[in-house]
Amino acid sequence: MSKSADLTRKDMKEPDKFQVVAGEAASWLTGHRRTAVLTGGVAVIALLVVVTVTTYREHQESMAGTLLSDVYRAADGQISSVPLPGQRGPFFADDASRQRAVIAAATSAMAEVPGTRAASLAAVARGDAHVKLGEWDQAAVAYQAYLAGAPRDDSFRFGALGGLAVVAEGKGNVEEALAAWTKLATEVPAQADRADLEKARLLAASGKTAEAKAILAGFAEAHKGSSLASEAQDRLGRLGTN
Repeated sequence: MSKSADLTRKDMKEPDKFQVVAGEAASWLTGHRRTAVLTGGVAVIALLVVVTVTTYREHQESMAGTLLSDVYRAADGQISSVPLPGQRGPFFADDASRQRAVIAAATSAMAEVPGTRAASLAAVARGDAHVKLGEWDQAAVAYQAYLAGAPRDDSFRFGALGGLAVVAEGKGNVEEALAAWTKLATEVPAQADRADLEKARLLAASGKTAEAKAILAGFAEAHKGSSLASEAQDRLGRLGTN
């Protein structure tokens, strides 16, 4: 994690750097109006605006990095009723407690630095945590929050789309889950092979063996060079050749 993760909670409670710099700029202009005019007031003001905005953005990025690190730290926490020697923690009594901590940290990041990359990644983490707790509707809301703000080519888009497919399956809606995997394959072509494997699994589990076989039989041709080709062939074999 970058040095932005070193920003402390105390630092966050200090007066916002944006406000400090903006105040200093206003004070300078008030006391040096004649100088500002003589030296090109517009240029001076423009420079101060640039400095102010840049400082504010740097502060936001530092805060975002710290908040996102809280999310990942909770997700990496260990299950133990007591602190383990030589381990930093955090420690949780059970996995449910760990997922609750992830949700709390992610919710905080999404609220405090909305619109940032950190907030988007926190939304995916929150969705994953809700999935692990079987909280399907809450998971869907988190994934949709990510999709609403993330660019179409964002590298984590497959995680949110796949998460929605898992949510639909968890709620027992096979058709919706299949549609979600199809959407993933369309929007994230690099993951189309994985999507087809999941679709075949769902179809087979719901008794649509012929449709599952059709996907698996044509897998190698549809996804040439895929590292999942052997897995698709194995699954086809397990379903039988009839």
